Amino acid sequence: MTLDEYQMQAATTAIYSGREQLPGLVYCALGLGGESGEIDQLLKRVLRDHQGVVSDALRARIADELGDVLWYVARLANEIGRNLSEIAAANLDKLARRELQGKLQGEGGDR
Repeated sequence: MTLDEYQMQAATTAIYSGREQLPGLVYCALGLGGESGEIDQLLKRVLRDHQGVVSDALRARIADELGDVLWYVARLANEIGRNLSEIAAANLDKLARRELQGKLQGEGGDR
């Protein structure tokens, strides 16, 4: 499955109001933050309760949450009228430019 195929299939399960308007964009951004926060919580508990040991069960739970993150990323891409493949390609191009400039590390978008 390609990223764009995933994006199209994810659209068939999108049930929220305000699609292609500000409320739809906000809904997807908040959902993305919530799902990534669930991954943060899982990892925090590994540090607190499991001495930093990442079990196979935890890896499965993280993978499941990553699927939810991907769904919201796909929906956000739809909300701004972009395909995941073009977003992914542009990101790799940006990283390649930074690598050539020796600026992969650091802060800010203008590295």
